Amino acid sequence: MFPVLENIAILLAYLLGSIPTAVWVGRYFYNIDIRNHGSGNAGTTNTLRTLGKVPAVFVLLVDVFKGIAAIKLAYLFSTYTPNSDAFINFQVILGIAAVMGHVFPIFAQFKGGKGIATMFGVLLGVHTEVALLCMAIFFVTLLFSNYVSLSSLLASVALPALIFLAFKHDDQILFRLFAIAAAFTVFATHQKNIQRLVNGTESKTYIFKKKRKDGF
Repeated sequence: MFPVLENIAILLAYLLGSIPTAVWVGRYFYNIDIRNHGSGNAGTTNTLRTLGKVPAVFVLLVDVFKGIAAIKLAYLFSTYTPNSDAFINFQVILGIAAVMGHVFPIFAQFKGGKGIATMFGVLLGVHTEVALLCMAIFFVTLLFSNYVSLSSLLASVALPALIFLAFKHDDQILFRLFAIAAAFTVFATHQKNIQRLVNGTESKTYIFKKKRKDGF
């Protein structure tokens, strides 16, 4: 069990993660519940396909910020020495709480998004270098495939690989477990996408170029 301050931080991290950005944007600006449209997911990709680029960028930025803000709570609500193993492990716990809030938001009937953007925010705050490398893998894959789901899957596989191989000096055990759990979570929440990728029916997202009328 954590002391009272740490427990308060964990609760606040969950509540931060529970802010259903895509749901509120759809409801208050477009009078729709985005979960009833497109893929039914309350995240950036479905916002892009359903509402357009501007709201999608806003949703992305806020969801990433939720992850960053959650781990910063460690500076306000913990007695651990900053940058110590215990401090970083506690930041990871806060990050997990935020991701759980995004996936199961108390402010949106516990039906949220897949947590990718918030997870990235957590990673960005805890280990910026790994986050940027995973982001590069995501965008390179998206550039050549136009599949957001495939890009997310490959980036999630790269995450634990980078933590274990490229950054061997990083010995925070909980951070390593977070990387593994994050990869499993991405695959678990993308089962339908994986099936559609296998069947060749997954929708493409053209961010860097316009889709040609002939489909190529």
